[in-house]
Amino acid sequence: MSAAAPPLPTLLVIPTGVGCAVGGFAGDGLPAARLLAAASGCLITHPNVMNAASLYWSDRRLHYVEGWSLDRFAAGELALAPVPSQRVGVLLDAGIEAELLLRHRQVIEACRASLGLTIGPVLSSDGPLEVSLSIGPSGSSWGTIGRPDALLRAGEALLAAGATAIAVVARFPDEPGSDALAAYRHGTGVDGLAGAEAVISHLLVRHLGVPCAHAPALAPLPPDPALDPRAAAEELGHTFLPCVLVGLSRAPSLRPEPASGNGLLHGADLGAVVAPAGALGGEAVLACAERGVPVIAVEGNPCLLQVGGEALGLPVIPAASYAEAAGIVLALREGVDPAALRRPLPTLKGPG
Repeated sequence: MSAAAPPLPTLLVIPTGVGCAVGGFAGDGLPAARLLAAASGCLITHPNVMNAASLYWSDRRLHYVEGWSLDRFAAGELALAPVPSQRVGVLLDAGIEAELLLRHRQVIEACRASLGLTIGPVLSSDGPLEVSLSIGPSGSSWGTIGRPDALLRAGEALLAAGATAIAVVARFPDEPGSDALAAYRHGTGVDGLAGAEAVISHLLVRHLGVPCAHAPALAPLPPDPALDPRAAAEELGHTFLPCVLVGLSRAPSLRPEPASGNGLLHGADLGAVVAPAGALGGEAVLACAERGVPVIAVEGNPCLLQVGGEALGLPVIPAASYAEAAGIVLALREGVDPAALRRPLPTLKGPG
C-alpha cells in the first residue's frame, strides 16, 4: 500500500456579505470546508466560512484566519504559525445592555468549563462602539464603527494583559421588522451584518497583528416557521460567540515575512485556491493567480457579484460544486492532471 500524499495547502475563500448560496448564511460553508480539509490535508479559510453561532467544527487540518490577514498571507506578506492554543481575550462593547452582556459572559464561562478553552482577560470598551449598517450599490452589506478609537484602545489593553487572540462582541442595531432581515432568514437575502463585522476585525488585526474575530450582540428574534435551514444556526442561542471563541482558540499566530521556523505555513506553499466562480476579484484569489496557483472556480455557488475568470483574464479550473472542487484538490494532491479527468480529452497540439 502506497503512503498517503503529503498535504496540499489549499485556500478556501467565500466572500462576506454578497449573498453566496453556499457560505453566505450562518456557517453553511462548513460542510464544504470539512470536505476540502479532508481532500487537501491542510485548509486555510476565514471566519465567514467557519462561524455558525452556537455550532462549530474543530479540526487540526482547518486553519481559522481572519480576512485581512488571509489576504496578506496569500500575498506572501504574512506566515501562519499553527499553535496548540491561544489565550483569547474578549472585548465587549460598552453599549451592550446588562442582560445581553450577562448572556455573553455566561458563554465565556461555559467555553472555559465545558470546552477547556483558555480565555481572558475580559474587558469592556471605554465607550459604546456605535456600529451602523448599510447596503452598498451592488447589494452587498457594509457598515461603519463610530468609535474606532475605543475599539483599538480596548484591543491594546487586552494584548498588554496577555491575550494572544481577541474576540470582539459589538452591539449591532436590531432591525426585527426589516425586509432585508426577513429575506435573509428565508434564504433569499444577504447577511446584513457581515460587512460591518469585516470592518471591525480587519481594523483590529491590522493594528494589533494577532488573530481576531467578531460576534454581533443582538436581541433575540421571534421564532419563524419558514426559516431557511442555512440561517437556522443563528436561532439556537442568545449569542453568536461560541463559534468565535472555539475558532480563535486554535487560530494560527501571524508572523511577518520573511519568517522561518518549523511548521510555518507560507503563501508560497499554496497548491490551490477555491472560490465562487463569480467572485474571483478578491485580493487573495488574485495574489494566488499571479503566482500560478491553480484557481478552482465553483460555479454552483452564485452570489451578487459577476467577476469571473473570463472577465479577469484568469485561467480557472471549473467545478460544478464543492464536491467536485474537493475531487480536483485531491487530484492535484495526488499529482493527477484534472484535465485528464474530463471528456472529451483533446489531442495535444504540436509541430507536424
